[in-house]
Amino acid sequence: MPRKVFLLILYVLVLGTLPFFNKEGYSSTEGNIRPLDSIEKDDRILILAPHPDDETIACAGVIQNAIAKGAQLKVVYLTNGDHNQLAFIVYEKRITLRKGEFIHMGRVRRKEAIAAMRLLGVNEKNLVFLGYPDFGTFSIFARYWKSEKPFKSMLTRISKVPYKENFSFGSAYKAENILKDIEAIISEYKPNKIFVSHPADTNVDHKAFYLFLQIALLNLQDKIPPVKVYPYLVHCVGWPLPRHYHPQLDLNPPKQFQNAQINWMRLELTPEQLDKKYRAILCYKSQTRSSAFYLLSFARKNELFGDYPAVELKKQVSLKEQAVSFFGFSDLYQDFEDSALANIDTQISGIKSGQVSYAVVDNSLFVRIEKTAEFNYRLVAQLYLFGYSSMTPFDKMPKIRILVKGKKIDVYNQNTKVNSKGASSETTPQVFILKIPLDLLGKPDMVLASIRSFRGKLPVDVTGFRKLLIK
Repeated sequence: MPRKVFLLILYVLVLGTLPFFNKEGYSSTEGNIRPLDSIEKDDRILILAPHPDDETIACAGVIQNAIAKGAQLKVVYLTNGDHNQLAFIVYEKRITLRKGEFIHMGRVRRKEAIAAMRLLGVNEKNLVFLGYPDFGTFSIFARYWKSEKPFKSMLTRISKVPYKENFSFGSAYKAENILKDIEAIISEYKPNKIFVSHPADTNVDHKAFYLFLQIALLNLQDKIPPVKVYPYLVHCVGWPLPRHYHPQLDLNPPKQFQNAQINWMRLELTPEQLDKKYRAILCYKSQTRSSAFYLLSFARKNELFGDYPAVELKKQVSLKEQAVSFFGFSDLYQDFEDSALANIDTQISGIKSGQVSYAVVDNSLFVRIEKTAEFNYRLVAQLYLFGYSSMTPFDKMPKIRILVKGKKIDVYNQNTKVNSKGASSETTPQVFILKIPLDLLGKPDMVLASIRSFRGKLPVDVTGFRKLLIK
């Protein structure tokens, strides 16, 4: 590989790993944050960590409370965290792109997780490592259901779990395998409280674990007792601030989530618990040698949890729409403003007041976005719409990705471009509206929806996944 090309790749990888600093991104007000539901002796707690260290930086207090109360506790790791290039270079003090070296890093992080959990009081027998591809699980969820070829990791260049000691050893990198493993663990363990990564986390593996969990719980809803889910946030631009270890500070929601309808909860840590959390984070030497300033910023007086509420969309019939074209906006806008849409606040940059709205009218899903002037007339966006139906196995449901460039719409089901008949859009300097027939989504009962906006080819921001319940 030419030296200039290699340096360019390294430059991009390093920049993609470093946390972004933004002094405006932190909120010092607690707002309406309520205490986390108390942990009781008869609880069966499941902590889902996308990577080794997420369980510690987000849930070390929960873990210690569970151990102290005598509650049952299990931790499941989606990946071994073998894709962190910067951490590898700093920890190993060398540069290599050989796949065996990255698998080695995955085993290092597994050992670090065992040590961190031992310090917090968790026995290794209560740790489950799946070992699916770090930085690949969202792509698998979106594009690799019943596919002929499994996902192939960019760095390890393999397509099945390579770790012999892991629960999922030998499983191909396909979405149905990940879902099957998660369902098997939940079915056997029967947790009543699950802590999982947040649907608005900017890390793709964090989004993926939340999505897989939502589908698993829907599939198992008649087979296990009711479960409470507590998402935790880790990756968010410019949060938490200030960096480094500040045990005297609160961990408050990011500023951009103040109006995002998230029902935040906080767990207070005792000084002893906080000290143990600090020491558990330091067990991850492969990560703290490059990112201690970031990881230790989560060792504060409390831990933070919260999810978006589900949005109920009642099917409506629009008589006006039969008289005017979808592109004859005046009457349609009035329908939207009056009652048709469920308004949702999001953290998208460049959209007026962060306003995104959804509605179901005449068997189509409508998405309406209020824009700011910086997007001018043309909006470039990518929408993920994952429908769930109680009548159709999820692996057979469409996994829809829609690319919008002005009036041009390209619709993909997993990796295949499909006929977008019935889908349409219109945009003005102020408003963008997208219409998607429910048939295209598989006639779902529920849709997991997210929107990414672009300025040209540069990603600007992305909404967290929202649950849209279609009544």
